[in-house]
Amino acid sequence: MVGPPIPEGFDERALAFGVRAELRGLSRARAEQVAAHIWAAGQLIDEDPQLAFEHAETARQLAPRLPIVREAAAETAYAAGEFAVALREYRAIRRMSGGDELIPVIADCERALGRPRDALEVLAGLDSKQAPLTLQIEALIVEAGVRADLGQRQEGLRLLKSALGRNAGPNQARARMWYAYADLLLAEGDEAGAREAFVEAAELDRDGLLDTADRVAELDGVTLPESFADEEPEDEPAAEEEQVAEDKAPADDEFDDEEIDVEGIEDDEAIADVESAEEPIVQDEEVADSVQEPLWGLEPDTNSATGTTEEGDRA
Repeated sequence: MVGPPIPEGFDERALAFGVRAELRGLSRARAEQVAAHIWAAGQLIDEDPQLAFEHAETARQLAPRLPIVREAAAETAYAAGEFAVALREYRAIRRMSGGDELIPVIADCERALGRPRDALEVLAGLDSKQAPLTLQIEALIVEAGVRADLGQRQEGLRLLKSALGRNAGPNQARARMWYAYADLLLAEGDEAGAREAFVEAAELDRDGLLDTADRVAELDGVTLPESFADEEPEDEPAAEEEQVAEDKAPADDEFDDEEIDVEGIEDDEAIADVESAEEPIVQDEEVADSVQEPLWGLEPDTNSATGTTEEGDRA
């Protein structure tokens, strides 16, 4: 099996230790092939998800029994919009490893395939009493999107607004809730409310993982350039540049970070059980045949299968 060519710069040592450990059960030659394709998938998943998926699929065919390979196939399939494949792989991973961590993304795949009621059934399997707060939030975000697909957008807004009012969860999780809330407000035609929600998401998204700036600019009718990297600075005398830098230098205390107070918040008050909803499911609602785009992209709390760093905290 050949598969797509490996990009230049491959170094097996760049793979996470856990990935290399799983590959030790293969022959040396096979392990090198699988490692190269997993590495390539990780390098390409953001810039070319489809090609990343092809690399991951090649690795899966070479070593179909390795969980790390199935994870790479699932993540790249999800990123490439190959939701049927992603669903198959995520379900296989859950059978192998157990646990509820993949329930939100499995439900989101069902939703993306136009099966919102199946998505709700998957979400109902999450034990809200045992699930970590971040996992409950991810499930809630998916349910809000599912409710919107079923014609229950107000119920989706209610779920998100209630959770946001508790101010519970880490910053990035709350940023994602605000983003989902903004999307639903925008679908309701409330552009002013959506803009405010996108701004709230941006303030919590300290790592810049969400495209909130683009969404706000779009609402404001502003077109942002794709990159400022190609703009060359004007030539200025070195002395003048130093003087400008000194004039603009801020005081030391201008960068003091404000801490968001989340003390006193307990996990068990976080999110209502995803099985409950005040509004009944609309009867005789026809689910659209077209594939729905997922509302969110799951960021698990463990290293990605395609990660290239040592074990640390991956999303």
